[in-house]
Amino acid sequence: MTERIDASMTGFGRTSTFRGLVTGGGLIVLIYICLYAVYAVQQPKALTASSIAALINNTAPLALAAAGQAIIVISRGFDLSVAGVISICNVVLAVYPLEGPGGAAASVLLCLAIGAVVGAVNGYLVAVLRLQSIAATLATMIICQGIALVILKAPGGYVAEWISYEMTDVLWRVIPVSGLVVGAVVLAWLAIKRSAFGISLYAIGADEASAALSGINTRRVRFGAHVLAGCIYGLAGFMLSAQTATGSPTAGTPLLMLCFAAVALGGTSLSGGKGGVFASVMGAATLTLLQKVLFSSGVSSFYTGMFQGTVLILAVVFSALLARSGEAK
Repeated sequence: MTERIDASMTGFGRTSTFRGLVTGGGLIVLIYICLYAVYAVQQPKALTASSIAALINNTAPLALAAAGQAIIVISRGFDLSVAGVISICNVVLAVYPLEGPGGAAASVLLCLAIGAVVGAVNGYLVAVLRLQSIAATLATMIICQGIALVILKAPGGYVAEWISYEMTDVLWRVIPVSGLVVGAVVLAWLAIKRSAFGISLYAIGADEASAALSGINTRRVRFGAHVLAGCIYGLAGFMLSAQTATGSPTAGTPLLMLCFAAVALGGTSLSGGKGGVFASVMGAATLTLLQKVLFSSGVSSFYTGMFQGTVLILAVVFSALLARSGEAK
């Protein structure tokens, strides 16, 4: 009898360890390394500093969008306004370019403010009025897209040269500036995760009723989560503008579904309460690298969406199976 209990506990420990590896980002990092090895075989120049910097620059906007989305998903919600926030930030920077380092600092603050305002609206609708997050954020996304079209009716304009050059540059010929921006967000999240706010966020995602009974102000935490996510979306819009150097009223639309795919691929449970920002960032990096690998393999860009959709389905199914195995234990 004791041997059976020990065996059961051993199996539970292995499952818990594997689940922690998935939600913590270990598995997606391993997948990324394997995928990069394939890319390096196809493209020998993939290991050069310039190629790595270009890949990180391409990854940064999606990685930041996924980071913000992960915070909402952890709290058991969905935020469609990410596309609208990124679009507004992009057209604002393209229509009203501010030159120099001071202009770049003001542009960052402006993008953060735009994201915070939209996040506050989302937070009020979801946390205070108790509307479904997917419905509320869909409405704000449509409004934001409309505002972006009013500011810039067609693709055009230009982003300040300092932003487009310096924010996609490489420090000491090794460290991409965009990578530092993403790294700063991940480090900030690691600090937030260990705070009372971060712990409450996970508790709400796991069981909001129990969290409320334990004394957590669920409305305040949800409101704060949406504001924080909105700020990160604004930063994503800033980095996308630096990469494209021009504006488009639909700039954020391609990132909408991809950020959900990145979150799921990173192992963050779509049912809330599990996962993290780092794993979602690595999910975004993997999706971006997958596009490079498919292109190097000669696969037409028309089929890229099919591959990404397949990866998303597999990631969601895998996450669901992992969650069921944890409940069974």
